[in-house]
Amino acid sequence: MASVRLSLGLVSLPVLATIALAIAGTPERGSRVGVPVPPADDPATVLISRQLSVAEHLTVDDRILLSSEPSGAHPQQFRIVGIYEPTPDPMRITSPRLEARLHLPDFLALTADPSDPSSAESVTAINIGLADPNDATAFARDAAAKIPIPGLIIHSARGDAASASVFVVLDRFHLAIAIVTVIASTIFLLALMVLLVEERRETIGILRLIGLRKGRLLLQVFAEGLLIAAVGAAFGVVLAVVLQSGINRFFQWRYDTALVFVRITPQIAGRCVLVSLPLGILASLVSSWTLLRSNVLNLARR
Repeated sequence: MASVRLSLGLVSLPVLATIALAIAGTPERGSRVGVPVPPADDPATVLISRQLSVAEHLTVDDRILLSSEPSGAHPQQFRIVGIYEPTPDPMRITSPRLEARLHLPDFLALTADPSDPSSAESVTAINIGLADPNDATAFARDAAAKIPIPGLIIHSARGDAASASVFVVLDRFHLAIAIVTVIASTIFLLALMVLLVEERRETIGILRLIGLRKGRLLLQVFAEGLLIAAVGAAFGVVLAVVLQSGINRFFQWRYDTALVFVRITPQIAGRCVLVSLPLGILASLVSSWTLLRSNVLNLARR
């Protein structure tokens, strides 16, 4: 049996939960539903997201009314003790992060159904972290066999579910775009190198006439291709590094998130260089090979 570690949100504060808000108002700003916030000696505390703080002009020590019902009925009073930045989530990038974090007892008191005594004792999902993530599939199979509860679904977050996720699809889509881009750019580079070599036909013919061998000229072409590819790769990496900050700031401002959209790592830069150098050299050699095999008199002829 695999060893497990239950992930129940036990952090430096008591257990926290996130809910959607129906704000009734603050002492300074009155009420949005017509009910002012009554004074309280020691209301429950709550954390709110930065986006909610900006949208409703809330600050620390403000008192608000929260309700689990969209109409704002049956609200409870809370005191804001902190403002946090929500964890960036690409799946929710277009949704405003108007959230609050409550202590678990306060959350249960706010959302429990008085007519259902078991509502405060039930959960809809439990996340379990394994000591060895590779045992996820086997653990899910064993747990499903040993806990025969109707309606209970146990599945691994890895494997087939992960391969079908939207991010894997996007990753494959980006890979396809990258392959098409590299092939097209290689063909374009090859065309430019062919034009460059044709312009140097007479020069190569003269070099052949004065005794330079094909191998010597081929080595020169190899060096030129290596230099061009290295300069192009360095320019591309530097350009990406310079632009990544501006791209991140624009889209973080556009979607009001701390999500990092572009990150150029040494591994990515190294991969780009390893791809560009061989392609540049290959384009130079292919464009020059036919010319070097031509008759020396034809090359020198005007």
